[in-house]
Amino acid sequence: MTMITTTSRTMATIRIFVSGVQKELKAERVAVRDYIRADPLLKRYFETFLFEDLPALDRKPDELYLNEVDACTIYLGIFGNEYGSENERGISPTELEFDRATEKSKYRLILVKGKDEIKRHPKMQNLINRATPHVVRRRFINREGLKKELLNALVQFLCDKKIIPSTPFDEYPCTGATLKDISDEKIAWFIPVARKERKYPLTIGTPTERVLEKLELMEGTKPNNAAILLFGLTPQKFLPSAEIKCLHFHGTVIAKPIPSHQVFTGSVFDQVDQATDFVMSKLYRRVPPRDTTPVSDTEYEIPKEVINEAIVNAIAHRDYSSQASVQVYVFSDRVEVRNPGELPRDLTFENLKVQHNSRPRNLRIARVLFLAHYIETIGYGTLQMIDGCKAVGLPEPDFAQSGGEFVVTIWRDWLTDSIIAGLGLNERQKKIIVFVKSNARISNTECQNLTGATRKTTSRDLEDLVNAGLLIRVGERRGAHYVLSRVKNKEPVREDFTS
Repeated sequence: MTMITTTSRTMATIRIFVSGVQKELKAERVAVRDYIRADPLLKRYFETFLFEDLPALDRKPDELYLNEVDACTIYLGIFGNEYGSENERGISPTELEFDRATEKSKYRLILVKGKDEIKRHPKMQNLINRATPHVVRRRFINREGLKKELLNALVQFLCDKKIIPSTPFDEYPCTGATLKDISDEKIAWFIPVARKERKYPLTIGTPTERVLEKLELMEGTKPNNAAILLFGLTPQKFLPSAEIKCLHFHGTVIAKPIPSHQVFTGSVFDQVDQATDFVMSKLYRRVPPRDTTPVSDTEYEIPKEVINEAIVNAIAHRDYSSQASVQVYVFSDRVEVRNPGELPRDLTFENLKVQHNSRPRNLRIARVLFLAHYIETIGYGTLQMIDGCKAVGLPEPDFAQSGGEFVVTIWRDWLTDSIIAGLGLNERQKKIIVFVKSNARISNTECQNLTGATRKTTSRDLEDLVNAGLLIRVGERRGAHYVLSRVKNKEPVREDFTS
């Protein structure tokens, strides 16, 4: 969230190219134009190019107005169910215009109508899927929702480009809060930690107000939002969506009943610690023999540092103006960490895989997390996640944008869908792998029921999967069952599930 003030400074009008299937979305296209023209803020900065506004004599339906895409600053795609008319190559004007905007590195904003993907033309759904990881994408149901999402996106554009001044959410005074809402106990905990971890020059016993001033967590005489989130007695009293929801599912999709669902509140330190512990309690682990190594040498399938980093990043980068919370999903094949917010427009998902400058959405919060060593180095979090996964033989985490959420996916084993597709398995073997990924184990009899094959064929399928290093046989004869080899070219972790 940013607090906005407007100025009288004049500037060139920002041109928006409105794209979308005209027959299906005429009302929405016109609504965008009319809303921008009527809104007191938006009309000062933006103008739209709309095919419908051209005089009839100037309309050339066979031309796709790609030169107008070149001339715009923002490409606004309104995507519905229809794909539109296709040229001789089977490509619609909407897709051609999107591709041109991509080629010319335009700021691309996609507004997707509806949630029923089944009704969408396959080519439109493919276009949405292709566009989603690289653009600002928002959903709407009706025209009121369209206007709301349009306003939010365009105001964010103005703030990101520093066209209008704004105060970051975490620097803004927390409405209704005073120093009485700050925990002296949490401040007292933080001082020695920051001194030890970062040699931060704070004397033990420094008064709470002085500590907050030193950390730039005061606005005048009032604590700002960052102060309440970091050191508040009850942060959710003022910022109710500042919480982490953690859910655990036995399979690979969201399904009821949910085996475990917890909501963690309190300070951001409390939330990170509790959410990390929740995830680790659901992961497989290798338990060393008690008489050979200490309990501390227990190895989890995903290093704790990777999970902790993903959750800390979600806290530091989330959009606190959203009513959504940070959500952590533990599936049988992956862990997803979702936070409301979007990747800065001058960063790409590929940038996250190499050394890059970081601009946390909430810099005040990130800085204090760094001082407490919850963040190693600002800007290196994604690299640490990647290195941590590689070190134990797991694939790199995936980074993606899903609507208004930034999503980090950490794989629990090396057998991702793309890898399975390239292994040359027969259909029966693919079904077996999918079953084991969701159910942890499978027997020969279960395989027969799953695939409909004979016992002899099933035994051959299982033997091939074991020889390929995909499954591990546990036990002998009729009591035998098979578990996933969760780490490539390494001994599997035990199948024991922690709780």
